[in-house]
Amino acid sequence: MADSETIITISDVLEYLFCPRFIYFMHCLDIPQHEEARFKVMKGREVHEKKLITNPDYLRKKLGVVKKEMNVFVASKQHHIKGIVDEVLILDDGTAAPFEYKYAEFKDTIFQTYKYQLVLHAIMIRENYNLDVNRAFICFTRSNNHIEKIDLTTRDFEKGVEIVNEILEIIDKGFYPTKSKYKSKCIDCCYGTICT
Repeated sequence: MADSETIITISDVLEYLFCPRFIYFMHCLDIPQHEEARFKVMKGREVHEKKLITNPDYLRKKLGVVKKEMNVFVASKQHHIKGIVDEVLILDDGTAAPFEYKYAEFKDTIFQTYKYQLVLHAIMIRENYNLDVNRAFICFTRSNNHIEKIDLTTRDFEKGVEIVNEILEIIDKGFYPTKSKYKSKCIDCCYGTICT
């Protein structure tokens, strides 16, 4: 949606991936979700704040890091998105990579929300740093700071842009999307009483 003047955040993308109707309720109807009541959200923020203060250099040399910037605000005017990357890594092969901390355990799978957060960070880093970005890293703080590498493909970038365009369509056109196909997400949803 090149003609859109709307700018969305990485948080919007995560909400959309959880359930597209979150975007409609938050942006079209202006109904907040009161996420401050959710323990994991608060704990995750706390972990991010601590990591940005202490931020040990564990395992960075293994990743081939020659430089890093912490808590970096990035935006893409072309793709209508902005956000803060925990770390932007400059690697010894001349490429860059986003690095994110998650207050979570690693259970042999990378959730779609994690992946596309990193994909969109990669798009913005590529645009702002004028460097290739072909991988990303997640640190799972509840699994002894286990780090997972994610290789990023052209299709990942295309899908990331598609997701952003779908969100812009909801906001700009007031489009009422279908709800998540996973009914378990509806059980304690903050919009459960108004979502039909």
